Amino acid sequence: MKTAVTELLGIEYPIIQGGMAWVGEYHLAAAVSEAGGLGIIGAASAPADIVRQQVRDARKLTSRPIGVNVMLLNPNADGVAEVIVEEGVKVVTTGAGSPAKYMDMWKAAGVKVIPVVASVAMAKMMERSGADAVVAEGMESGGHIGSATTMTLVPQVADAVNIPVIAAGGIADGRGFAAAFMLGAQAVQMGTRFVAASESIAHDNYKQKVIKARDIDSEITGMSTGHPIRQIRNKMTREYLKLEKEGASFEELEYLTLGSLRKAVMEGDVVNGTLMAGQCAGMVSRVQSCREIIEEIIHDGSALLKI
Repeated sequence: MKTAVTELLGIEYPIIQGGMAWVGEYHLAAAVSEAGGLGIIGAASAPADIVRQQVRDARKLTSRPIGVNVMLLNPNADGVAEVIVEEGVKVVTTGAGSPAKYMDMWKAAGVKVIPVVASVAMAKMMERSGADAVVAEGMESGGHIGSATTMTLVPQVADAVNIPVIAAGGIADGRGFAAAFMLGAQAVQMGTRFVAASESIAHDNYKQKVIKARDIDSEITGMSTGHPIRQIRNKMTREYLKLEKEGASFEELEYLTLGSLRKAVMEGDVVNGTLMAGQCAGMVSRVQSCREIIEEIIHDGSALLKI
């Protein structure tokens, strides 16, 4: 299935895996790429040497393109940006800021730069900075979110920029895939569906919480801090929202969630851990391989798009 994004990135299918912290490591990234999509290693707050090893380990599992997601607030971002060039990574997605300071270095090395944006203004700014495409991410997505929905954000971004748009937020099946193209996107990015992939290192407790989630199990914390995060409700979210309502300080709220994502992903603590997942968690019904996920979405989506 050829689109502007598959041509840009040299991939078979216009499906990109979200660069999820802890979950988006080399096993998952390699499996997504090997299945014809674009796997992304989530650098999160990892040191540069860890990211370098992740890239090398992924390449042992696939010869197809892989990417790295750079969280620009990471204190190690400068080192990670250099590792991307040194290791010959050809695709970078970015979040939490502007990648402008790295753009010249990356472009000189032939890296395709794809920032994740939550507004039209940011999309236009990224295009002016030299971005090759943008991910327009609606607030249905898991993790850190903006305020616009996928349904409203994607067409407005598609109308505003001349570079390809990748839709993200609430997409988990062929229907969402087809809808994204109708809204003007040239590819989709998915995170939550891949959390439950058999190749995902997420603890089985985490995967089961995603699989068993209902439409009403999504919660947003951090509205009072200006850094809202969507996750599956549990004891930790209830305590967090109670503290927010009582006017707790930023430091108190941060202490409550310290290391909580790692606890959920690696240790399977689904009571006190942070279970980042989008509103589409209620659409994920079973553990499947990355290949099964991608082939199912392409089959169903193509039938709807009549291609």
